[in-house]
Amino acid sequence: MGDEYRVSGEFLHLLSEPAWRALHTPVAEALRDAVGSATLLDVGAGSGLGTEGLASAAPEGEVVAVEPSPALRAVLLSRVAARPDLRRRITVVAADALGVDLPVSLGAVLAMNMIGHLDRAGRRAFLRRVAERLVPGAPLVLNVQPPAEPTPVPFSIFSAVAVGRHTYEGGGSAEPSGPDSVTWRMRYRVLDANGDPLREEHVDYRWHVVSVEVLLAELSEAGLVGEIGPLDVVRAVRRP
Repeated sequence: MGDEYRVSGEFLHLLSEPAWRALHTPVAEALRDAVGSATLLDVGAGSGLGTEGLASAAPEGEVVAVEPSPALRAVLLSRVAARPDLRRRITVVAADALGVDLPVSLGAVLAMNMIGHLDRAGRRAFLRRVAERLVPGAPLVLNVQPPAEPTPVPFSIFSAVAVGRHTYEGGGSAEPSGPDSVTWRMRYRVLDANGDPLREEHVDYRWHVVSVEVLLAELSEAGLVGEIGPLDVVRAVRRP
């Protein structure tokens, strides 16, 4: 991933909270049967909104939160350190999905909102690495995000959140940039009490598209059995 979030990291935690409120229940259900005696792994942990749910899935388990972006990792680490119950259990690691040293055994793996950072070869390598270390019955939980094909996405506002006198707004559009990718063009704005822009930031990043059907097939190739749930949350376990 590199630090594609150097600019947008200021906004992402705040603007992601509404989406994570909707994701909370399907992700918690998908994390059922997490095995607390093995390491719980959050890959692409971002600011830690999913990490908290992973920690709750096995309240005594050790959690490793992997995040390559220094901007997001700063938010993640500060939030973990502020909670004594999480501070003793969660280790924050500066690495990415393909470079991180994996624990010997994994009691659950969470990989939300990150699979598009990997191309097809990277996805398959990541899934194989995880499948080899998941203990029997332990879930891998991830999701797919639109578009499923490299098609244009018109601009829209994704989220707007008020803090004090300011409203923080995020939106974007996408254009095809390859046979299996799009380039997202994101716009972040800070608005005053009248709705007038005080500041505006723009960020472009590449995203590798994948459909649910293709992802389920790649999970199967890795020796995992996947199922699709609400909000395109995918749960997979090792094939018996």
